[in-house]
Amino acid sequence: MSGDLWVFGYGSLMWRPDFPYVEVEPAVLDGYHRSFCIYSRYWRGTPERPGLVLGLTPGGVCRGLVYRVAEEERHAVVSYLNERELGSYAYLPKTLPVTIGDARVNAYTFVADEAHRYYAGDLALAEAAHIIMESQGIAGLNRDYLINTVRELEATGFVEPALHALLRTVEELTGVIEGGSGI
Repeated sequence: MSGDLWVFGYGSLMWRPDFPYVEVEPAVLDGYHRSFCIYSRYWRGTPERPGLVLGLTPGGVCRGLVYRVAEEERHAVVSYLNERELGSYAYLPKTLPVTIGDARVNAYTFVADEAHRYYAGDLALAEAAHIIMESQGIAGLNRDYLINTVRELEATGFVEPALHALLRTVEELTGVIEGGSGI
């Protein structure tokens, strides 16, 4: 395949892409929604206490960022993304149409693999909040992943009620823990 590559980010790729790109724009992916549905046993958790990270699951709409990568960087960026996202998570790489303003482009992204053993599914709010609150991995606290995602969405002008409700619940748990003996 030739030409520039478009990459759709909906989680950590929004606030930590770590690859070269020519431009970045807010974008919308129809037919999928963002969900804390993937267990993280390395970056945001451990094998003993897995954390949760975002995945795309069918239905709804997902607002995120789309990056245009120059053609000469295409192969290196796809290799980097595959190593980053496919090595320890339950994702499937897909090329899906996203909307940027009035235009549509096909963007490389990662959707949740519902058949994978690290797929958590649709967890209840309280259960997801407890997992996120209690988990930490090589990349840091699981709650920082949630906080960074919500902040990036807000900075881009997007509001996602489900993520805000999850963040409020995690903040309440943080206050309960910090009001006691700390963490």
